Amino acid sequence: MRALLLPAAGQFDALQVGEAPRPQPGPGQVLIAVHAAGLNPVEYKVAGGDGIPTWGWPHILGQDCAGVIAELGEGVSGFAVGDRVACHGDLAREGSFAEYVVDDADVITRIPDGVDDVAAAALPCAGMTAYQAIVHRLHVEAGQTVLVTAGAGGVGGYAIQLARIAGARVLATASAENADRLRTLGAEPIDYRSTDVADEVRRLTDGRGVDGILDVLGTDSATTNLGLLVHGGGIVTIDGRPDITTIPELTTAPSVHEVALGAAYQWGDAAARRRLSTDLAALLELVAAGRLDPMVTRTVGLDEIPAALHDLEGRHVTGKIVARVTA
Repeated sequence: MRALLLPAAGQFDALQVGEAPRPQPGPGQVLIAVHAAGLNPVEYKVAGGDGIPTWGWPHILGQDCAGVIAELGEGVSGFAVGDRVACHGDLAREGSFAEYVVDDADVITRIPDGVDDVAAAALPCAGMTAYQAIVHRLHVEAGQTVLVTAGAGGVGGYAIQLARIAGARVLATASAENADRLRTLGAEPIDYRSTDVADEVRRLTDGRGVDGILDVLGTDSATTNLGLLVHGGGIVTIDGRPDITTIPELTTAPSVHEVALGAAYQWGDAAARRRLSTDLAALLELVAAGRLDPMVTRTVGLDEIPAALHDLEGRHVTGKIVARVTA
């Protein structure tokens, strides 16, 4: 099969399309003919570093995919060859930047009618991260106010939409050129380049602060924003926990959460793995109903993925980039 191959650890700039053996599904697994694969920052991060200890070389990157089931492994029930499915794969295994990928049957979900493969492939990593943050961790409700950092990106854009669906007011940070995009998604923009974010949040909320925060920027940002929470508010991080010692004990009583979606494979139980399927199903249904924009802003071919990953590395990509792998 055709696949995008990483020759060895740290050789991000040597990614190239080549031939690889077609994988075979084991017990409880399915073989998916990949039609589209979503791109995520984790790909350039691991490709440029030491990789994962379980990887062989060359390695195939890619976690998110949409396509059709080409083969069922032993013991798989509830699915059939030809079913349209999407999933968020295990980072420790061979990935979806290829014509075929193997995934566990308990983590995949069917794509509903009316949702195309490109839209479905955009959702898993970024969409489910936002879903776990807004729905499972912060339990965002109508009437609340939420702060989302990097609102023009994939996780941030989905989080804005999910918080608005829940009935919350959303403040979101981005550069000035993305202000209109944030407004379209339903957020009130804060230009992080020209404005002190904390001061602007206090101004916009008349000094009250916010009920929930999704911070994707790192420890320093999360620690600063922790002080914006109202009593009993919560913060979710995906790239560095805040220093909670900056908040005196028995004062605002913040709750601190971390989303590590892919860790469900290594550290989660059966219920955590099932959430990879059920959360994605919920997102797909929202797209099918016209309530959630999958935010696909660019499509590329398999051979164009390396350049697109470099663009992601620059941290100024809006929405989601998706690769069309096969028709």
